[in-house]
Amino acid sequence: MKTFLAFLAVACQATFALAQDDKTPYMTKSLANDAINSVYVSTSAGGIKVSGESGQAPRIEVYIRGNNNRELSKEEIERRLKEDYEMTIDVNNHELRAIVKNRHEFRNWNNNMSISFKIYVPHDVSTELSTSGGGIDLDHLKGKENFRTSGGGLNVADVSGEIHGTTSGGGINVSDSGDQIDLNTSGGGITAKGCHGDIRLKTSGGGIVLHDLKGTIYAHTSGGGVQADHIEGELQTGSSGGGIQLTNISASVEATTSAGGVQAEMKQVGKYLRLSTSAGNIELVLPAKQGLDLDLKGESVQQTHFEGFHGEFDNNHVHGTVNGGGATVDAHASSGHVSVQFN
Repeated sequence: MKTFLAFLAVACQATFALAQDDKTPYMTKSLANDAINSVYVSTSAGGIKVSGESGQAPRIEVYIRGNNNRELSKEEIERRLKEDYEMTIDVNNHELRAIVKNRHEFRNWNNNMSISFKIYVPHDVSTELSTSGGGIDLDHLKGKENFRTSGGGLNVADVSGEIHGTTSGGGINVSDSGDQIDLNTSGGGITAKGCHGDIRLKTSGGGIVLHDLKGTIYAHTSGGGVQADHIEGELQTGSSGGGIQLTNISASVEATTSAGGVQAEMKQVGKYLRLSTSAGNIELVLPAKQGLDLDLKGESVQQTHFEGFHGEFDNNHVHGTVNGGGATVDAHASSGHVSVQFN
């Protein structure tokens, strides 16, 4: 085992900087000779960034600040590390481990420090990351990525493989990533763009924005609306506290809301389209030349001319086929109207 830092005992072997800002690390250590293939980080009240971007020298950077982002002197940092923390950084069998532990419970929050890491590694790297109070950023990685934070956002860009991330109090942004994505937040919104594969997104307290996704997609929010644009494959989405807006969709879709309307503009219906709302209207645009089986219900059903329609309809129910039938279209509004256009 090659140990870089243990309780700061070998601090003299590292490169230190007095200034503590977002651009100047407290300590930097090269990883150029270690062929890192996995990263384990556990830290206290700090952020974690792991990047596999090409052109970066493999290294780990340590950033230390006082509570409320307050700058500390080198001497103050060293004293607090010695008295209040256990910090080790080592490499064993091509795995980088960076671990921060509190020696005792802080009764005075002002004495706490934020200890963050920025890590630059090769592209094919797996991670296991956790922090008690900071954001986590991953980019340009391929592997199995597991990460969680108790109080910060998650940012994932150009990451492929298995992606599992959780935050108890922040938003999530994921872009240009796949193949298995599973991201959860208890208190923020989610934005996903340019992703593919098996995608699972869940938030208990924010809206969801989806753009240019391909694959099997599950996206649910308990406290906001859903906006989805340019989706291909299969989409299951729902909201307990907002409306749903779907545009440029070529997919099988199930969308349900308890507290808002549903707008769906379909370029192509997959095997099915199922829309329902308990407290709003449904506005639906369907492809004019596709064969569909229709089952539409609401306090009223408003439609343009159903060319090629066979079936029965009245003011609040349409049941039948267009263009000889085909994909299933169910739209049910418990306390609103359903309007349909063909384009």
